[in-house]
Amino acid sequence: MYDDLSQIIAQFIGGTIMKIIPLELPDLMLVELDFYGDQRGFFLERFNKELFAKIGLPVAFAQLNHSRSSPKVLRGLHYQFNPPQGKLIGVVHGAIWDVAVDIRPDSPTFGKHATVELSDINGKLLFIPSGFAHGFCVLGNESADVLYMVDNTYNPHGEGGILWSDPQLKINWPVSDPIISAKDQKQPSFEVYRTSQTANAFNPKAHGSPYQCCAQYKRGPMVGQKKNSLDQET
Repeated sequence: MYDDLSQIIAQFIGGTIMKIIPLELPDLMLVELDFYGDQRGFFLERFNKELFAKIGLPVAFAQLNHSRSSPKVLRGLHYQFNPPQGKLIGVVHGAIWDVAVDIRPDSPTFGKHATVELSDINGKLLFIPSGFAHGFCVLGNESADVLYMVDNTYNPHGEGGILWSDPQLKINWPVSDPIISAKDQKQPSFEVYRTSQTANAFNPKAHGSPYQCCAQYKRGPMVGQKKNSLDQET
């Protein structure tokens, strides 16, 4: 995924080390945190305002969300367009296989996806800017607790979804007979999304880029109402 070690950037502030690894899709960033462990357990710093600002990651988060998913659960694919949301995803218990799909029509990687394993012990976070659909499945026999910080508040009327098993996306989910909500089983196809007005929300030529992230590490151009809390997903 990131064979070229020159793509791995380490930042040092006050002794803190953080690696920023650009993934194969433009603007998608894997964050590797400094991990301190011994016989007692471990400690890691998940957020540092000064360090994040220097790297170019957001520091003005609007919500911190926490979801728990049982083994074999699959959530997704979800995106937010009004307002758009950037997400910083991490796991505090268990492990997930995380998926981000580029849904920006003018992006050179439109319709492509990237995957990464996030767990409670590997010290990795995934930053997903707006313009991506997101989903994950639980790995192993334990439930997974996922924390995700988002840079805009949730609007139930400004979200959308794409079918997790859409054949155009060719996502090889590493789980058999996944547990999926009725809502996610009925999400529209990628082709429906492609031809929808919603896709235009992520068109930088029409609206300007809704979110600028990690500019110094880019490998390509940037292209209300209260509901049941379980409706608000990544």
